[in-house]
Amino acid sequence: MPDDRAGRDKQARDEANRQRTRAMLEELERGDETEPPVDERELADLETELDAVTFPATGLELVEAVGYHTVESEGETHDLAELLPRSEREAYDSPEAVRARVQRPTVAAAMRRIVEAADELRGVEFGSSQYEGYERTFRELRAIDAVDDDEGIPVVADWIVERIREKERLPGSRDVRRRAAKFCRSNGYEVRNDEWLGV
Repeated sequence: MPDDRAGRDKQARDEANRQRTRAMLEELERGDETEPPVDERELADLETELDAVTFPATGLELVEAVGYHTVESEGETHDLAELLPRSEREAYDSPEAVRARVQRPTVAAAMRRIVEAADELRGVEFGSSQYEGYERTFRELRAIDAVDDDEGIPVVADWIVERIREKERLPGSRDVRRRAAKFCRSNGYEVRNDEWLGV
């Protein structure tokens, strides 16, 4: 890879993606699941499909290679194309990283929309800490709103995508948490100040 700005930017994005993947895998190992896991047999089938993919792979490469593959969670079926962004910026180091992503389909679908909207912005980098902040907010919404079909997740995802398109920048993680807390409070869920959403 040449030692120029584009090469350094790509290396920085790749490193951010690797860190994000490691953080996701560590969290899954700690058992911090907020939504029922996808069936293990389905994940084994997915890993078989992923044998044909050369890693690291971008989200776009994965969608083109295995986007038709489906996974089921809570009686809902999702194509991988609904869970992985069609993006050159989002990269996965291994089949395990893809598996970690699809284990939370509701959160993955929301993050896919946001990554694809952010890709439309020129010169705006979606940093790993901001990405992780958005993702954690969705997991917290999932934990609070599990009985209401996760309606808070698409509401907040819609708000983020709207902000990206209107203001041509990514909203801050704190703003996203505030929006999520507002949704929770307006729907009768208590959000304490010492919680992630209690900004």
